[in-house]
Amino acid sequence: MRVFTAVIAIAAGILVLGGYFLPALADVQTLLLNWAVILAGTAALVGIFNLVSVHSDKIRRQEKGSGYSILLLISLVVTFLFAMILRPDHEAMDIILNGVIIPIEAALMGLLTVSLLYAAIRLLRRRADFMSLVFLVTAALLILGSATLPFGNMPVLGTFIRPWITQVLALGGARGILIGVALGTLTTGLRVLFGADRPYGGN
Repeated sequence: MRVFTAVIAIAAGILVLGGYFLPALADVQTLLLNWAVILAGTAALVGIFNLVSVHSDKIRRQEKGSGYSILLLISLVVTFLFAMILRPDHEAMDIILNGVIIPIEAALMGLLTVSLLYAAIRLLRRRADFMSLVFLVTAALLILGSATLPFGNMPVLGTFIRPWITQVLALGGARGILIGVALGTLTTGLRVLFGADRPYGGN
């Protein structure tokens, strides 16, 4: 059985990869990718049902934090009903998106900023080395540079230092991370194609 699944995985990978180079395999590649999208959607539905099951069981047993579980399930059902009745491109869905989801995301980003600065201070207390100091100073500069005054951005910090950190240093680091992710994905894909790794078989 393991050999059979390995043959299927390797054959599917070769066909999808070959579709990028051979026009004759383009239709097969599209078919396999569509199957993958269907499987991914099915996995998402299974995850949603599991989420509902876990939180329903938490509410039934009246565990700590079950109020948040109730709020989660109500929000899930209401959003699902709105999407079924009004469709995602309806104006009411835009109101929900702009009036509920985006403010919540903005609040979470604000909490993330405060948590990041607090973590930097704790890191400096536990391990006072050069890189910890660099982390704390960078976080403080970005927070101060993002603050706005009644007449606009803060001089120097908001107009020069923060853009330079975010668009030069941070962007360069993000590109390095993406290159590493791409190389890791390529290596993993090649190992699956050659049968060295078999994640689909539980190994």
